[in-house]
Amino acid sequence: MRTLKYTVAASMLAVALPASAQQLSIATGGTGGVYYPIGGGFAEMINNHIEGAQATAEVTGASVENMGLIMRGDADLALALADTVYQAYNGSGDFESRQIENTRALASVYPNAVQLVTLADSDIHTIADLAGKRVSVGAPGSGTELNARAVLEANGISYEDFTPQRLNFNETADAIRDGDIDAGFWSVGPPTSSILNLAATRDIRLIGLSDEEVANAQEAEAVFAPYELAAGMYDGMEEAVQTIGIPNVLVVNADMDEELAYQLTQLLFENTDELIAVHPAANDTTIEFTMNSTPVPLHPGAIRYFEEVGADIPDRLRP
Repeated sequence: MRTLKYTVAASMLAVALPASAQQLSIATGGTGGVYYPIGGGFAEMINNHIEGAQATAEVTGASVENMGLIMRGDADLALALADTVYQAYNGSGDFESRQIENTRALASVYPNAVQLVTLADSDIHTIADLAGKRVSVGAPGSGTELNARAVLEANGISYEDFTPQRLNFNETADAIRDGDIDAGFWSVGPPTSSILNLAATRDIRLIGLSDEEVANAQEAEAVFAPYELAAGMYDGMEEAVQTIGIPNVLVVNADMDEELAYQLTQLLFENTDELIAVHPAANDTTIEFTMNSTPVPLHPGAIRYFEEVGADIPDRLRP
């Protein structure tokens, strides 16, 4: 894996951590999404504020791969979609044969939006129009593919109905731009750079979901929620578009040192402005969002922080 260089001199006023916590790896996603800047920004915050800690953000295949990295101890922290985290923890879906019970959460950071993009002159206006088309469903091992497949199958559409392509965000944007595919899915915090760049060079259309399609998707996946992409989010997007939203969760292994987990959770919520400066998706990084949206138990170190600040912690989030 390629490593992003976010190493910065540590603050002399920060709290020291156990020697075993000196080197931290954060599993993110591809360079065209939001995990990349969010993970890199948090790595920089760790390096700036936690004495002796050196964090790096890893480019990965995103959610599904990241859960495996956490399970094996090959990453210390990871960003992953809530449905992927839930399936991994419970041994369902793509994780039916490899349950990851040692998953714990520090926070839910921001919601993703399922974004289906095509060119403005395309004859694709609904998800039913994907029949017979070439469609990117996301990179292999990504939460995007899990979300795309869940939304489609909940509405009676299978991969046999179109030609699926498994491309990452930048590859999907390039393929739409070049006419190599007809449409592509993103499950990412909006606005995302690869769609912004595509919209700057080609006229695009975002495909919305009907109330019935949203309801069908919610019945299939409990972590799905209605989400509205605001008008003007991308060039040429004149009207709001209804879709599905999914929380993104910052996960760790249950074996993480409790003091380290406490320090990381405190850092995230008491310096959120630094993460917002990296990407506006972090505007949703709040304690309330974590309590309402996190699908698996919190790490004891995170619970200690939330108890200190008086958060109302649901029983389902206590291990």
